[in-house]
Amino acid sequence: MPRPLILASSSPYRRALFEQLQLPFEADSPHINEEALPGEAARDLAQRLAAEKAQALRAAHPRALIIGSDQVAECDGHILGKPEERDRAVEQLRLCCGRAVHFHTGLSLLDAASGEQRTELETFTVHFRRLTGAQIDRYVEREKPFDCAGSFKVEGLGITLFEKMEGSDMNSLIGLPLIRLVTMLGTFGVDPLA
Repeated sequence: MPRPLILASSSPYRRALFEQLQLPFEADSPHINEEALPGEAARDLAQRLAAEKAQALRAAHPRALIIGSDQVAECDGHILGKPEERDRAVEQLRLCCGRAVHFHTGLSLLDAASGEQRTELETFTVHFRRLTGAQIDRYVEREKPFDCAGSFKVEGLGITLFEKMEGSDMNSLIGLPLIRLVTMLGTFGVDPLA
């Protein structure tokens, strides 16, 4: 009998990405404190939160393989959270104009039965165009990216904000690097093509 796969996330974006693998899974929401520790780097924060999300569900799913993922956006050393409202989204996009923004995605896979856990980091960089205030306002009005780190949706009109992108898996921008996840699942004997 195959082991259950649990996606430790309440994000509809991560759920939609995971569905692309056509593996049976359940999503369960981990409840952890997602604040950065004093002096914690964005890369370290992403990895720590991904690992903690997986661990938070271990007791509830003792036979499962649990996938934790967390994304932290960083521009010039500033962590960009989810804006949650219009003015913060506009402020974030103004900060990003003409700059490179690094999206660090921590990915953790926990074997709840054995306690073995592997945590890795995938970084994807987007280079923002220089945008006018009017362009930013129109973008925010159309997409309402209030639940997205960095204040954009790459799978929508957000693609118009960039000059170029760098990284190995564009899915990282949405919060779940599928290429790396498939490799990690393989080390635990799970193959979407089996």
